[in-house]
Amino acid sequence: MVRPDEETPGQFGVWDGAVHGWRARHLPDQLTAAETAVELEIQYDAHGPRPADAIRSYDEPKRVRRAQWYEGELDTWIREGGVWYGRVREADGQVRLVSEKDLRLIVDES
Repeated sequence: MVRPDEETPGQFGVWDGAVHGWRARHLPDQLTAAETAVELEIQYDAHGPRPADAIRSYDEPKRVRRAQWYEGELDTWIREGGVWYGRVREADGQVRLVSEKDLRLIVDES
């Protein structure tokens, strides 16, 4: 979870509710903190480091569409509870984990 950093006003951190502690602090803005939170989610699940077979990454991000109104770039998949989630960077720079059910690959027709 992204939270304001209690030690440094105007900066942000990533709070891990599973361990009841900070995973990252002193981040310059909310966008950087959100990206850090997603990166940590890719690396770890509730039990520790994710197994290698639960992560798939692309060397070059793939363009994807979500719910017709959304576009972004997909670069990594993680499996959680039998469902694959993709790390997608939106046009505004926001990074999110999105269920495989909500993503469609954009095929370049040029």
